Amino acid sequence: MASCALASMGAQAAGHFDVDDAGMLDPGQCQYETWWGRTGVEPVTGFHFGPACRVGPVELGLNFDRLSVQGVRSVTGGPQLKWTFLGQAGDAPLSAAVSMGTVSDLKHGGRIGGQFVVPVTWRPAASLQLHANLGADWAQGTGARTPRGGLAVEWALDDAVSLIAERNRASGVWTSRIGGRFSLTPLISVDISASRTRPAGGRSVTGFVVGLNHEFTWK
Repeated sequence: MASCALASMGAQAAGHFDVDDAGMLDPGQCQYETWWGRTGVEPVTGFHFGPACRVGPVELGLNFDRLSVQGVRSVTGGPQLKWTFLGQAGDAPLSAAVSMGTVSDLKHGGRIGGQFVVPVTWRPAASLQLHANLGADWAQGTGARTPRGGLAVEWALDDAVSLIAERNRASGVWTSRIGGRFSLTPLISVDISASRTRPAGGRSVTGFVVGLNHEFTWK
């Protein structure tokens, strides 16, 4: 369950997708991202809520997750910071950022976990984006560090529909995901995806997630 919380924490700017893009909010803008999903052999059911705002040169956010598996529930949360240090313009051909945060068990306490990721986005065409992530997770409780990385491709069919496919490895587990982002308005979108995860030495399991993203002006 801690691994699931870390995975969702890393997806702040990318909705529920595991591979983050290198962009951040424009000055004066805020957003919240929320999603619900179910995956795993048990299976694990998770709900996420994550507000964020642009504050000066960085994007500051909070992540809250409620996970449930076989009657056991966990509530985690923590802050996140993101800074796009290269290519902040929305149409920049190449962008790069750093993203870092912590995650704590809000019900039981214990050792804090964390994450550090470097997202890079390349735009070879106006309708096509390629994202790459490289970083590490620190597990709650044990503090054990595991590498994290992934690749994703995002193709905009038009102003309202984008298709996203990704391959990501976190906490020693590979996950493949395919889905879409559907814009209801220029500032409100819905994400839907299906995933397949293969734990080490185990059989593949499928999952699905539905999410909502809303951006707004705070000043």
